[in-house]
Amino acid sequence: MRQSSRILLASLLLISAKASADDKSAEALLQQMQSAVQQQNFELSMVKARQGRLEPIRISHAVINGKEVAHLSYLDGKAIEYLQRQNEYTFFENSHDPYTLKDARFPGIWSTLVKMPLAQVLESYDPVLAGRSRVAGVVAQVVRLVPKEADKYGFVLWIDEQSYLLLRIDMVEREGNLVEQVLGVDLELQNKPAPWLVTLANSKQPPALALEDAYPAPQQQLNWQITWLPDGFKVLSQDRHQLVTTSMPVDYMMLSDGLVDLSVYVSRVDPKQAVRQQLIRQGATSLVSYVNEVGVEITVVGEVPAETAKRIAESVQPLARNEAVQ
Repeated sequence: MRQSSRILLASLLLISAKASADDKSAEALLQQMQSAVQQQNFELSMVKARQGRLEPIRISHAVINGKEVAHLSYLDGKAIEYLQRQNEYTFFENSHDPYTLKDARFPGIWSTLVKMPLAQVLESYDPVLAGRSRVAGVVAQVVRLVPKEADKYGFVLWIDEQSYLLLRIDMVEREGNLVEQVLGVDLELQNKPAPWLVTLANSKQPPALALEDAYPAPQQQLNWQITWLPDGFKVLSQDRHQLVTTSMPVDYMMLSDGLVDLSVYVSRVDPKQAVRQQLIRQGATSLVSYVNEVGVEITVVGEVPAETAKRIAESVQPLARNEAVQ
């Protein structure tokens, strides 16, 4: 009798999960997730986990006089905070004075997902409903973003069934192995904005700069090209500048598929002294450095598998014979 009851309960849960999943497509859930984060007052505490290291984060959000106000803070180590007021983002980082940028975003994959250009992302990822689960004490719908090609990580998203807020993200390899996770541990929905957020909304912050004003280096035609990229990646920016840490001149290119950003650096080195190949991996982020036969070092940094970063680095070619980095 007891076993029959368990079978009946399991069957009911499966039927309930299927019915709920059938009600909303994966794409519709993603759209609701992106709308929900703009419209609600909430505080979400999360833990970012990669390679055994835990990093607690808190995101607070409110709608004040019809305008979005949000605050992101890292809770361990040096004080690092970010403030959003509509389309203006103020960065409080310990390495330099506070500054404000227009049309930026908070760092991290949670902020990227809730602000991603969905139509562009779905050109290279398939959204798949994956049932229901519990996270941060609530029932969530699970959506997988499966890359159409095998050279990217996949994403598993847990979306609160009631508020549609994003509560958990797993970044996974093709085989399903976890490489990085952002896990919600506490969600507090609020009837009205927190008083301290109201104070921040009205506080004086550095004047807002447009991104092109903050990074005034002109877009330059470089003497090299990337001959292979994963599906969906496009060039966002390219220029020639000096690295802040070493003052070494480099050619630089930023790429994105709408969800993942990649940086590619190309510079001249002494091939006798340079390390031929180097790989550093921290969670989902890979850094691959490759020195070719003519003494040009190509470095690729971003949240892609190391094999993908290496293939991109090896695909860099001069635009014409005997042309390379100046």
